[in-house]
Amino acid sequence: MDIRELLDPTVDFLALGEPTHLEPAFARIRNDLFAQLADLGFAGIALETDRVAALAVNDYVQHGAGSLDAVMRDGFSHRFGELENNRRLVAWMREYNENRPAAQRLAFHGFDVSTEMMNAPSPRPYLEHARDYLGLDHDIAGLTGDDERWHRTEAVMNAAESPGATPEADRLRVIADDMLVTLYASAPLLIAATSRAEWHRARIHLTAGLGLLRYHRQAAEPVDDTARWTRLSAFRDAMMAQNLLDIRDIERGPVLVFAQNRHLQRNESHLRLGPMDVNWSSAGAIVSSLAGERYRLIVGSLGRSRAIELGEPAPETFEGLLQRRIGTWGLVPARDLAHAETRTDTDPMQGYFPLDQETVDGADAVLHVSAGTGTQALILRG
Repeated sequence: MDIRELLDPTVDFLALGEPTHLEPAFARIRNDLFAQLADLGFAGIALETDRVAALAVNDYVQHGAGSLDAVMRDGFSHRFGELENNRRLVAWMREYNENRPAAQRLAFHGFDVSTEMMNAPSPRPYLEHARDYLGLDHDIAGLTGDDERWHRTEAVMNAAESPGATPEADRLRVIADDMLVTLYASAPLLIAATSRAEWHRARIHLTAGLGLLRYHRQAAEPVDDTARWTRLSAFRDAMMAQNLLDIRDIERGPVLVFAQNRHLQRNESHLRLGPMDVNWSSAGAIVSSLAGERYRLIVGSLGRSRAIELGEPAPETFEGLLQRRIGTWGLVPARDLAHAETRTDTDPMQGYFPLDQETVDGADAVLHVSAGTGTQALILRG
């Protein structure tokens, strides 16, 4: 299947999922596909990494600000800046953009928030950026207190330890809401005094700070663990969806979106955490429900991989079916796949989510990699 078969003038997002973060082949193929898409009018790429941090990467690829080493260190969350294929992507985008006019340069976006399974950061720096841009004098640090009280694991795992429902956090949410209104109400004056890009940067920081305040508020709810992880997973993906829709509104053309399948699939996402079954709507499910056919989805599939010690799939599984059809890697229309079984030979430490019938039924195509790479991957989270 040619990737151009998934494209038409109405497409806003081409979502490309990987079934595990630990197999480098998917990011390598992503880089190759993005180079093709750039020549087909795509405006940029959005990765599963923190949106605010990624602003530094975009400054580098569009304007040459900073250095490659610096943006790989500071411009990614979840340790994704350590991945060689991400470094190659950023270096290639800088080279591609260097001699092009501004209107034709590719953009780099993150669409995630800087949260891990067991912690989330303080909203302080995000809110302070917006405050300073607006020229206000709110004592944000006085209300947040020490950043570590927000970031520590107990603040997410234990409602009683969370600062998210304190009077100070309530006050911060009111201040942040008021600042957002002021940002829009003053947009003509602010943009004239600074630039549209700086206004958008302030808005991105402010919405990130608001999102974290809401996330921590959910962590403060005294509910059982299953309800806690369900709510936090749902909130994270809701923020990711909001970021994607915002990226669509500011870009000049379609965007390639790359993330774990569970964040992009159209059907309900599921995660087993010990005795808990967590189910929520992914960013892809939310965006697809709002954007319709403007959202196209390719889910990733893996046959075997030395990097994560994954063996050959059973022939009756989706991966086994694709393994007989694909030599190295390739795209297959999802509608062409016959009904098959879900793979059962995986281990949670591999971070691999096998294909199932609902995920395939909700996809437009499947990208299958038959053998992966021959190298061990970094241990990543997210």
